[in-house]
Parts: sequence; structure tokens; C-alpha cells
Amino acid sequence: MHDVSAFPLEISGTPTPMVSFRKVTKSYGTLTVLDELDLDIAAGEMVSIIGPSGSGKTTVLRMLMTLEQINGGVIYVDGQPLTHMPKNGTLVPASQKHLRKRRADIGMCFQHFNLFPHMTALENCMEGPVQVLGLSKKEARERSEELLEMVGMIGKKDQHPSRLSGGQQQRVAIARALAMRPKVMLFDEVTSALDPEVIGEVTNVIRKLVSEHNLTMLMVTHQMGFARDISDRVCFFYGGKIEEQGPPAELFGNPKKERTQQFLSAVKEAV
Repeated sequence: MHDVSAFPLEISGTPTPMVSFRKVTKSYGTLTVLDELDLDIAAGEMVSIIGPSGSGKTTVLRMLMTLEQINGGVIYVDGQPLTHMPKNGTLVPASQKHLRKRRADIGMCFQHFNLFPHMTALENCMEGPVQVLGLSKKEARERSEELLEMVGMIGKKDQHPSRLSGGQQQRVAIARALAMRPKVMLFDEVTSALDPEVIGEVTNVIRKLVSEHNLTMLMVTHQMGFARDISDRVCFFYGGKIEEQGPPAELFGNPKKERTQQFLSAVKEAV
């Protein structure tokens, strides 16, 4: 149970962030994966998270998707607590009902596409809007076809995932997540399971989202060039904390911290 004032969201004179981590801690036994993380993401901002394995990058996304519980602090989405709910002037851990309701604001694309194998591309996109949002099949079909068109997959709408390449499946997965009309979109290493020749298919879709849709996006990636091109801000994670952050040109072009310099140097050598 938290006193609300211990994790204030409002900062005088600034807009409310779309996503806010306030002193968020996550540990597994004695291993601390996130260490009192403070991170704000503005509405419409595209933020990339980079860093070595085990630095807490994917854990940030898993906490936002409520796939795991945090051990301390509070996460807010669109001004409302996600991990907690207000009760008698304090914040108490969220109920499953609260989590389900708040999670509707968040869409996620995973490294492994997680499409329903027995459904066509179109049916995959329609399922959530019909079952969760209560749309009619006609509305869900129209919305899904529009999104499949946007990701360049309308010609494959009647194909099952087994008939699609990895890049095609990932584009359908992006359309499926967008069909839920999320306020925040999360991408977890969405290109790392793909063959090099199809990575461009997926990165082009994400570029289009950034340029044409006012979505708030958080992306974990090992692709430094892509992060540099597409992000408003890049956060370098180390040891469960943000070691350094800033605009891509600044962080990649002139990193200040020694650990950031070492990481970027090692990544360049590996390319």
C-alpha cells in the first residue's frame, strides 16, 4: 500500500506523460532487474531502449504489459495508475479487473509473432476487437482490412500464419495489435527472429507508424541504426537503470558515460 503523494505524477507546468515509471523496482530473489526506475514518455513520443543482455530492457515492456508484477513503485499510463488503484487516499495493488481495463490502452508486438495458427491473417486481427472491445464483425472486419492494407498485407488476408514468411507474420502481428486502438505500442526485438532480407519489411511499417500516427511507442532493439533513425529519444540501460539517455544524434554521436561508450563500441565491432 502506497501513500499517493509518495509517487506523484504531476509536475507543475508540464503535460502529463503518457507512460510514467515512478521508482519502479523488479527483482527475482536476490537479483534486482529494475532498480527504482524513473522514466517518463510523452504522448506521441518514440523511445528506444538499448543495452546489454540482462540490463532490464525487456522487463520494462513486460511490466507495462502487466505480464509480471512489480515489487516497488508505481507505473502510470495516460495519467492513471496501471499497477495500482486508488483506495481511501492510498494506492493499493491493482485487481485483475483493473489490470484488464487498463491494459486495453497498451498494444505489444513480441519477438515471436504469437499469431493464432488456426486463424487467417484477417481473423487474427478481428478476434480482439470482437471478443474484447465488443465490435460487430462488420466493424472489426473493416478496421482489420484497413490495417492490413496499411502494413501491406491485405493481399494475404485469407492466409493462415503457416503460409506466411516471418516478415509477413510480424506485419500481421503489428496490424493485430493496432486493431485494439492502443494508446501505447510496445515492440520487443520485433526484427531479431527475422531473416536479414525481410527485416526492412517490418522496420518500414514501424517507420510509417512513427511518421503518420500519433502513437506513443516504446521499442527494445539491438538494431542501433534503426533506433538512431526512428527514435525521438534513446535510453541506454545498464544494471536495471537508465545509464544515459538523449536524442539519438547526441547519444550515438557523443555518448558521455563510459559504459555507453563501451557498449556502442562493442556493438560497432560486432557489425
